[in-house]
Formats: sequence, structure tokens, C-alpha cells
Amino acid sequence: MSHPYTPTPRTRVVREAERAVYDREIAYQILDEAFLCHVGFNVNGQPFVIPTSFGRSGDNLYIHGSAASRMLRALDQGIPVCVTVTLLDGLVLARSIFNHSMNYRSVVILGTAILVTNPDEKLEALHLLSEHILPGRWQQSRLPNERELKATSVLRLPIEEFSAKVRQGPVVDDADDYSFPTWAGVIPLTTVPGAPITDERCDPQIPIPAYARQYSRKR
Repeated sequence: MSHPYTPTPRTRVVREAERAVYDREIAYQILDEAFLCHVGFNVNGQPFVIPTSFGRSGDNLYIHGSAASRMLRALDQGIPVCVTVTLLDGLVLARSIFNHSMNYRSVVILGTAILVTNPDEKLEALHLLSEHILPGRWQQSRLPNERELKATSVLRLPIEEFSAKVRQGPVVDDADDYSFPTWAGVIPLTTVPGAPITDERCDPQIPIPAYARQYSRKR
């Protein structure tokens, strides 16, 4: 079911506005397929953009890391944050260099992150992050102990101010360029996992689990 959203002046897409998507369902589909985001923030006039994993629960995005992380310590102070996620689906080769493009799906989220202090929510957020990246792995792994939990910070970013942008489809060339004698088209790109490589110290009697053998980012 579609969930239309009214963008704010900060999240309304201006450049290539026809690619804008203001729908929570579509934005959440993009977030749920991706597992790497880039977190942008500013500390004392110096901008930083840090890649990190994430997970989503309802209208909240969770990120985590070392309690000593500059990023997490800065975000805990209530500074503005910009989180972006991009899925690259193809290279679009036009006849002119100017009209080359890419097929992609992206989401931008603006807001203020909140440190998760409730122990139950913190553990559930870590569970969420693990399952988002590799469903089934949490229940087969040793869970975090008290020392590890203390050394880890989790932040929650409400997904309130956001926009998505999508480019799909074939080459779009200028009318005069369609007669130019060169190949044009789309090179599809997908994330293709390789065969799992068993750790050399793993018990050879332990089989490779299905979630590793059949890993996929499609949701």
C-alpha cells in the first residue's frame, strides 16, 4: 500500500524533480534492500561523511558503533544529521557523453539522532541490525556480553524528513544524436554474493548454513 509523504522545503527534490519519490513504502523498500548508509554531520565547522551499517524498525533508523566513535559521540549531542542510502542498478550509456547516466534508487533522511539508553531497546536494535544484514545469523551466534554492550552505542534516527529519488529505464538521447554510430544501452548492475569461504578453524562437521549459501540483498 502506498504511503504518500509531503516533502519539506529541505527534502523537496529540485534537480531532476521528475525522479523524486515521496512515498514511505518505496523509500522503505530501498532502505530494506541496502545495508550500507553514509552519515553526514558537522563538527566545529568540519564536515564528515562516515559509511556504516544500519537497520530499520517502523519509522526509525538505527545505527551503531563503538562508544568512543567520534561520529556517535557527536550525534549524541543533538547536532543535525543527514543519512543517505544509494542502490546502483545500472550504467546508462548514451550516444553523447553528456547524456550518460545511471539507474539508481536513493533515499536521503534529515533529522536528529537519539542515543538509545534503554537496555532492552538497545539489544533489540543490535538484533535488528544483525538480521537486516544477514537474516538468521543472530540466533546462531554468541550474543553480546555486558562488556561489549557497554562498549557499543546505538542511536535512533526518526524517519520524519526524507525523500527518495529513482532513475530507471533506457537511454535518453538528444534527437540529433540518435543517428550517431555508436553502441548505446544499459549495463545492469547487481550485488552477487560469491560462494561462502569457511574459516580454517571452523569445525568441518558444521555445515554452511542456508542463509550463507543462498545470501541475497533482495527483499
